[in-house]
Amino acid sequence: MAPGTITPISPLHDASASDVDLTSKAIEHKLQKTNGTTNGTTKPAELDASKLTYNYTKNPRPVPDEATAVAGTETICSDHMITAKWTASHGWSAPELKPYGPLSLMPTASCLHYATECFEGLKAYRGLDGKLRLFRPDCNARRLLASSTRISLPAFPPSELERLVLALMAADGPRWLPRSRPGSFLYLRPAMIGTQAQLGVQAPSEALLFVTASFMRRLDDVPGGMRLHTSPEDQVRAWVGGFGYAKVGANYGPSLLATQEAKERGFMQVLWLYGPEAYCTEAGASNFFVVWRDRATGRPQLVTAPLDDRLILDGVTRRSVLQLARERLGDELEVVERRYTIDEVLEAESEGRMVESFAAGTAYFVTPVSLIHHRGKEVSFDMGNGEGGKYTQALKKWMKDIMYGGEDHPWGVVVQEEEQ
Repeated sequence: MAPGTITPISPLHDASASDVDLTSKAIEHKLQKTNGTTNGTTKPAELDASKLTYNYTKNPRPVPDEATAVAGTETICSDHMITAKWTASHGWSAPELKPYGPLSLMPTASCLHYATECFEGLKAYRGLDGKLRLFRPDCNARRLLASSTRISLPAFPPSELERLVLALMAADGPRWLPRSRPGSFLYLRPAMIGTQAQLGVQAPSEALLFVTASFMRRLDDVPGGMRLHTSPEDQVRAWVGGFGYAKVGANYGPSLLATQEAKERGFMQVLWLYGPEAYCTEAGASNFFVVWRDRATGRPQLVTAPLDDRLILDGVTRRSVLQLARERLGDELEVVERRYTIDEVLEAESEGRMVESFAAGTAYFVTPVSLIHHRGKEVSFDMGNGEGGKYTQALKKWMKDIMYGGEDHPWGVVVQEEEQ
């Protein structure tokens, strides 16, 4: 092979391959293109955090207290954001840290018409020890890659996105999450949008990656627990073969109608069911868990929906709950990932086998579920001392300790903050 020769990949369509692999093959093809293994002589530039340029604001804004920041109808963001542009011909530009402000988009931008946008959500925590930490940011970076390639946006090395998120918090963390506010957090939102200004259903040839940091209300302290209403029979959040596993806006907008109606009836979120069997999937935008005693053995089981059918999001909190449960509760609690129906939940409650339930996600963290309303029937769950069952409380405490420095753990990534 001649020096510099790029190994060609197989054609996107292989007559010997099953057509059911079309999406998987397309994603593989996109990743190979980004890594420079397709036909051609020039490799597009990869996203490179080492090329980050700094354009600090000359007018730092006053930092509000947490209560004031979350009281209004507009999200309050920190002084800076990070952006990086991508084009199909040249790849990624050098990322830039610059003052937070509006984005410039043409009315014909792809993301405004064809839902070519995806996002992530994670938090930065000011520890009780004074240190600033992120919780498993590598998982969020890899998930954004899975989401972006699913909707024909560009790929990138996840480690480079993680470095950019750390850079934003190194710059804004000291002022916006000061050491005088231990136990507080900021919400971080990496996002990517298709920006090509051309109408037509096509993969965009231009995109923008951006990262912001903002205040967010604390949602995990719900007086009386989370009350869920099951989804209407004529609506689903996601479906097998779709994109329920990707964090794309198209998964969220269509769910708002049922959620609004549920809230008007006095419930917090919708428990989304799937198919004629009414499989339990997600609680709002959070992963859903139940703990019941197995009918045959009487042993407690922590049960949640599986990832293999790609109906639900591979939540970072979900993943952490399962890992901690296996490591620290394995002697008394069996961890089960499988499809299960709302009828199984009703049966467990009627037979006295139900133990507790909770929802898990970045926004709601680990929030106990107190009640499910389903077609005129209701299931109530033990709330212990008002803060959830014993497993809910244990898992929540372990993760909070990691996030805020109460436990030294590799999941808690310390930010090296800039001197102010």
